[in-house]
Amino acid sequence: MVLHGLSTRHHIVSSFPLFSFVLVAFAQSPAPSSILPAPGQPKLTGTLGGFEIHGNSMASAQQMFLGTAKTAYILDKAENNPPQINGHPVWASEYHIDTDDARPMEVVTNTFCAGGNVLGNGTWLNVGGNQAVTYGGNPTNLTINSPPYQDADGGHSLLDPCDDQSCNWVDKQANDLTTRRWYPSVETLEDGSVIIIGGNTMGGFVNAADTSNPTYEFFPTRGDPIHSPLLDRTLPANLFPHTFLLPSGKLFLQLNWATSLLDYRTNAETPLDDIPDAVRTYPASAGVAMLPMTPGNNWTATILFCGGTNLEPDQWVDNWNMATYPTSTSCVTITPDVSGSYTHEDPLPEGRSITNAIMLPNSKLLLLNGANTGVSGYGNKSWSIGQSYADHPVLTPVVFDPSAPSGQKWSREGLSASTVPRLYHSSAILLVDGSVLVAGSNPNADYTTGVPYPTEFRVERFYPPYYNQRRPEPQGLLASYSYGGPYFNVSLSKDDLFGDVRNVVNACVVIIRPGFSTHALNMGQRFVQLDSTYSANADGSAVLYVSQVPPNPAILVPGPAYVYVVVNGVPSIGQQVMIGSGKIETQQVLPPIPLPSSSMLLDKSDPNTDPSNDPSNGKHHTKSAARPSFSISRLHRLSLLLTHSLLFFCLFVQ
Repeated sequence: MVLHGLSTRHHIVSSFPLFSFVLVAFAQSPAPSSILPAPGQPKLTGTLGGFEIHGNSMASAQQMFLGTAKTAYILDKAENNPPQINGHPVWASEYHIDTDDARPMEVVTNTFCAGGNVLGNGTWLNVGGNQAVTYGGNPTNLTINSPPYQDADGGHSLLDPCDDQSCNWVDKQANDLTTRRWYPSVETLEDGSVIIIGGNTMGGFVNAADTSNPTYEFFPTRGDPIHSPLLDRTLPANLFPHTFLLPSGKLFLQLNWATSLLDYRTNAETPLDDIPDAVRTYPASAGVAMLPMTPGNNWTATILFCGGTNLEPDQWVDNWNMATYPTSTSCVTITPDVSGSYTHEDPLPEGRSITNAIMLPNSKLLLLNGANTGVSGYGNKSWSIGQSYADHPVLTPVVFDPSAPSGQKWSREGLSASTVPRLYHSSAILLVDGSVLVAGSNPNADYTTGVPYPTEFRVERFYPPYYNQRRPEPQGLLASYSYGGPYFNVSLSKDDLFGDVRNVVNACVVIIRPGFSTHALNMGQRFVQLDSTYSANADGSAVLYVSQVPPNPAILVPGPAYVYVVVNGVPSIGQQVMIGSGKIETQQVLPPIPLPSSSMLLDKSDPNTDPSNDPSNGKHHTKSAARPSFSISRLHRLSLLLTHSLLFFCLFVQ
């Protein structure tokens, strides 16, 4: 993979069709995927429900993403950080998860408030940023090699992640965008390309008509930027618009108080209901995430918004004490492919802004970081806290359970507080061991110490309550996944099922994209559960029969992700996989091979498998003692033979 940055620069490669996938009947089966080795156990024991400080990031983690299972990448703005590289301060680093060491990385543009995401070929893209600056974050009015930092106007950079410390950000003028973008959102599309939406052309607390960039464009390029009326009418709080690709292929956009669907193929915008209670976009910076997409909800996208602030457009000025203004406790959801209206969810225990929402492998959502009063931003105001526009850090996380009954969705049971305030410019991402990497916070114009909320280099890990349990060690997970096609088998031992084979009933395989974390966003974060059935054996082991990714790349776009097997709420160690072809191209979509029915062969002499001891009275189990366990594999082979025979017949009759 390759790392790169972007503000006005744009990487030039061939364009790709706007409609990014087709259904192929009786198509050639994808090349067989290699089988991953069984994952092991965590290398650490953690403070359950709590935080531990683990290392130093070398640059404040304004932006952060997981490039490989062992490596996170961090990007800062151009500022006077003490570590040096090539004669100027370090503004980027490679953080090694296993050792908590950091390697400085060269970045030659100002990535301040850039966006990012990963392409379908595994290359990470960093897009936009601020103009070149000098000490104190003051603009130099130059765009290239501006002293004293020799930084350039933020642009478009690419990175192919690695584990051997050989990869570096690539930044070429050939990659330049045609317009400057500060605070753009970046979303990966069905063919593995990305759409880049909004932003403004010059620095400022919020957007304004004279600096707004009310357009969107694509990378690789598809031509000139396209005007968006929605971006014109949602000033000033419309930077970093919340953007999600929906299973319908349309884009969901939420910015300021407005909500809309964008058909990026026809450029049509369809207004939905305004979001109630609070502004959720920057600088209100609510916690926002798409909830798990599962077979149970037919892979339907529901988006959760929690926190923010209820400021109206004329209140987004910094001539009053915003740091004392209370944040919102409101939580709402919307399912845009079903309804254009919002639904109220259980409110937060306390108001939050600048908060990160992280999907955990157990289908729950972790909310952490942020403030109880104020908003994102900084400045030298008489009322600012140091320079921060926010105050009263919320140090204790909270967990949202989408499956819990109303009134019981939020919980702090077993959770404890961090000792590190994380306000503006903090970030968080899920790691493969199921812990969460937490870094950043710098509500200051430059590297600053001796203030209530200084530039923060300390890196923490949060350990969810499942962390220290023995993890499943599934065998048979694939290294790459097609859209539809033949299912595969995953074997679970008696130990993987915690000594109770009935736990296979709720075991599942999930694929997670942790996303690109910045400004309380995780661009591209997504959780998709694969369809599966099971066969439980009398010896306490079991086999999961698992479908490939649903045959719709808009549900889970091509590119790298991480696969987990979850048993009784405990995830295996995640493993990096490739979704789709590994290329930026129209993805092949195959008819999914039907899964066999679930069955359970029980040993009645074992109280752990005797259905009479099952609180569900065995209602989930279909006994099938007459069918040996190998019959499923035989069915798999026969189904593939039938598919290939049909393909041969179709070719022959042509």
